[in-house]
Amino acid sequence: MSATKGKTALALTRVWHHASGQDRVLGNLASRIAYVLMGKHKPTYDPAVDAGDYVVVSDALQVRLTGKKAEQKVYRHHSGFIGGLKEVPISRMRERRPEEILRRAVSGMLPKNTFRDRRLARLKIFAGPAPAEYQNNVLKTWRDSVPQKQE
Repeated sequence: MSATKGKTALALTRVWHHASGQDRVLGNLASRIAYVLMGKHKPTYDPAVDAGDYVVVSDALQVRLTGKKAEQKVYRHHSGFIGGLKEVPISRMRERRPEEILRRAVSGMLPKNTFRDRRLARLKIFAGPAPAEYQNNVLKTWRDSVPQKQE
């Protein structure tokens, strides 16, 4: 009897998913993306194995913000020098790099470990429609936050 134990290559194959950011709430969309990037939707999920899928997000510019976040939310980072605190309001971020808003939201929802950068590298975000080379790879499309098989 020769039975294969453990994770096989077939169990760890990666699938491409597509999600549209049009009229979707930022936090809800980001949590679904983080869930798929971690591989929690698979029956073979293991926290110690990076077995998540690829996610392509189109129309990131049209993601909705709830409450007063459109006027009040500010992204902060520090240069490391004295007085080096940089503050960028979300309105300016939306004008210059709208895909960075979604990337930061997803990054905050992923576990803070060594897999984080690898998982974020599998996330492809576009302000408008996704290019054709990414659309050809997609096997599943999300509608109303539920993954569905693409026809």
